[in-house]
Amino acid sequence: MSSNIKKQGEQVSMKFVTLVSMVAALGGLLFGFDTAVVSGAIGFMKERFDLDELQVGWAVSSLIIGCIVGAASSGVLSEKFGRKNILITAAILFIIGSVGSAIPDTFNGYIIARIIGGVGIGITSTLCPLYNAEIAPAQYRGRLVALNQLATVTGIFLVYFINLWISGLGDDAWDVSTAWRWMFGFGILPGVLFLVLLFFVPESPRWLIKQGRAEESLPILLRIHGETLARQEVLDIKESFEQDNGSIRQLFSPALRLALIVGVGLAILQQVTGINAIMYYAPEIFKQTGAGTNAALIQTILVGLINFLFTILAIWLIDKVGRKALLLVGSSVMTICLAVIGIAFQTGQPSGPLVLIFILLYVAAFAVSLGPVVWVIMSEIFPNRIRGKATALASMALWAADYVVSQAFPPMLASAGPAITFWIFGIMALITFIFTWRVIPETKNKSLEEIESLWSSNKA
Repeated sequence: MSSNIKKQGEQVSMKFVTLVSMVAALGGLLFGFDTAVVSGAIGFMKERFDLDELQVGWAVSSLIIGCIVGAASSGVLSEKFGRKNILITAAILFIIGSVGSAIPDTFNGYIIARIIGGVGIGITSTLCPLYNAEIAPAQYRGRLVALNQLATVTGIFLVYFINLWISGLGDDAWDVSTAWRWMFGFGILPGVLFLVLLFFVPESPRWLIKQGRAEESLPILLRIHGETLARQEVLDIKESFEQDNGSIRQLFSPALRLALIVGVGLAILQQVTGINAIMYYAPEIFKQTGAGTNAALIQTILVGLINFLFTILAIWLIDKVGRKALLLVGSSVMTICLAVIGIAFQTGQPSGPLVLIFILLYVAAFAVSLGPVVWVIMSEIFPNRIRGKATALASMALWAADYVVSQAFPPMLASAGPAITFWIFGIMALITFIFTWRVIPETKNKSLEEIESLWSSNKA
């Protein structure tokens, strides 16, 4: 009878924690929407504002300046005011950024709005996976945190359809004057949805315990674990807070230096392997292969579909296979694909299906590995007391690397050419494989407190 009660309790707890995690993961939908919407708009904006290659890069990467600011501030703010309150603030900033990006008559007005929206995206990209990690049971943490990445690629996938639909509503002149405004303005809808649903989720129980409000955290943990495990987890979390002082300088201590290297290293490598260059500039890349505007947008939708489907596969595999195995397989396939794409451009044979096929394989490999796994590892490897600040530091490094790639990609494509550009990304993917093989530990099925103790004892 007791086993039946336990089983029934587990069913109830998983329903609760999954619903809460899905709401938090909607921040990933905003992330995906706002980072990918520019791919359909940039061609029209280039003509509307008469942009050169550097300005095209700035039109794309200005969002990321805001993301860096948001990521950098998210740790301190969420430690002081709570994960939930800062996520609500991020939703409001995103809505302001969507409205502002849709209405400006000057390029500078657009840039300011994108930076404001970027602050919100930087916050959600850091706190949504962190929140899910702090509320999820250890055996399901990988897939629940990866829901954030699924929401991200869903946002990317949907926005490709939205861009194609909007661009077909009028003629070329309408596209240049108006279509891009509707593309950005459409983001108001997911922003409002996220804002409303956030009022129905609880605060992170680990943050509450850190604030000395354990009595408020217990009802949340009871709904997740049941009474015995919930009370034990409160004790474990309290003990973990007693063992450190919450200073970011802890990360530079011998015991936690490896955690810092893993978090920041993976964050940078996720970006310098080129994924967002493809996501931001996919239509422009496909035009290099000879595709027309509509064909390029349709091929971009294929990229979004593959990204979406293989992220679902990653969610199924991440708690079964583990984080490290997925990273090794994914980075090795990405290396091969980027090498082949570079060869195709170098030999003057980019037309036909070859480049499209290997870009799709590259995206599939990323989606099943670096896409979700990096965010999972970043959200789980740092100690309780400094998790917010440390995750913000890693997330800031990720966005800084994203900025460099997105700003440099158009001039690199124009000067060095696509072959060398993709080979550089391929070298970065190879470095990712070596880094994972030599440095990354496996963290599946371990509680956050167990992972913390592993770092502290240098057994990781």
